[in-house]
Amino acid sequence: MNTTEPATPLIGSQYQSGDIAWTLASTALVWLMIPGIGYFYSGMARRKNALSLIMLSCCSVAVVTFQWFLFGYSLAFSKSGSAIIGNFENAFFRGVLDQPSVGSSKIPDVVFMLFQGMFAALTPALAIGAAAERGRILPTLVFIFLWTTFVYDFIACWTWSTNGWSFVMGGLDFAGGTPVHISSGAAALAYAIVLGKRSGDQKDFRPHSMSNVVIGTCFIWFGWFGFNGGSALSANLRAAMACVVTNLAASVGGITWVLLDYRHDRKLSVLGFCSGAVAGLVSITPGSGFVSPASSVAIGFLGACACNMAVRLKHYLKYDDAFDVFAVHGVGGIVGNLLTGIFAQSWVAALDGTTVIKGGWLDGHWMQLAYQLADSAAGMGWSFVMTYLILVIMNKVPGLTLRAKAANEHRGLDLAELGEPAYGHLDDEKAVSIQGVDHSMEIGRSVTGSTDSVNEGKVGSVSTLGRQQ
Repeated sequence: MNTTEPATPLIGSQYQSGDIAWTLASTALVWLMIPGIGYFYSGMARRKNALSLIMLSCCSVAVVTFQWFLFGYSLAFSKSGSAIIGNFENAFFRGVLDQPSVGSSKIPDVVFMLFQGMFAALTPALAIGAAAERGRILPTLVFIFLWTTFVYDFIACWTWSTNGWSFVMGGLDFAGGTPVHISSGAAALAYAIVLGKRSGDQKDFRPHSMSNVVIGTCFIWFGWFGFNGGSALSANLRAAMACVVTNLAASVGGITWVLLDYRHDRKLSVLGFCSGAVAGLVSITPGSGFVSPASSVAIGFLGACACNMAVRLKHYLKYDDAFDVFAVHGVGGIVGNLLTGIFAQSWVAALDGTTVIKGGWLDGHWMQLAYQLADSAAGMGWSFVMTYLILVIMNKVPGLTLRAKAANEHRGLDLAELGEPAYGHLDDEKAVSIQGVDHSMEIGRSVTGSTDSVNEGKVGSVSTLGRQQ
């Protein structure tokens, strides 16, 4: 009599392939946002620094991916970690394979680890925009490694680990209002303060390529469907709703910013639209898995208004955040967190079939706003203080001086530190006059000498509102 032994179950067969496929696709979408940030920043910069910003964004992926492998993932998401930080249980990706992930039982550890690694790589790429055009590249790479370890991993643990204090308290942050946006905005503010202002005439600090800004915005907006929608960690109605509200908030934010700028300049600013769309995306991020489409319209509008005002405030506070990272990501993240406490609804969270929350003010849960405020304040304070300490200490270490020499800053970091221009093989050094005026910015100038009014209207800020009057 022949007997057949039961077949050994295939590793990972308990998971739905559609859930894994959606999360992996979302991982790729989030990755695409990172060079998108590089192109956005590149277009905002002067021509002589354009390539260095794309380079730094791509290097952020490489540096953080290695850190994530060494111990970053374990510090943020080890299952036996504390309320503040994880441990080294999963260092070198030990035991990270087919077990249900800490984020969701619907996907395995290895998929969750890869998805969250993209968030970790994207966040410092946002923060370093504040140091544009004057921060040395090698120390910036060291900073990315240290910052991810001592800032991002801690805040991600608080927010998303099942042991984290904010998660246990009841804070709602679907896709990174605090770990990504508030932390990067606070870090950018600290970086700008430590480095000091850029040298040169502020009138020269205008975007050199609006095409790059638009391309970067398209990559960012496109990738945000994976950023927010993928945070459902499953292919379900909650993921679909997250995509709906993400697109709505971005659209409303872009239109709102354009209209706010139009009141002052009577121009329909392309840069204003791009800035407003990003502000809307940032503001909807923490609530994207908790709010309805109608609420997302309000969040996109209020987020764009708050960020627009914050850009203008920069000139009164006298700090040089080159691309207004704090004004857009820091302020936008705080506004989004607080509005989540008001607009979160239990029926939206329940669209995945498993999540149960008390909701926010719309559901009569008044304490939710206090939870959101505590989470935002803790993330803001930790990121700013730790970033400031990291930078001050680094600046005292031989070889890690943060700011480029005056001659290299004048020449441009592309040629001074990379040895390559962003555009072709032109003699870019001739574009910088001996008086220190960066004539390479005169991209919009025609042969007859007339100046492109669009480029001329965007001096020193992501918005015409940021221009000093």
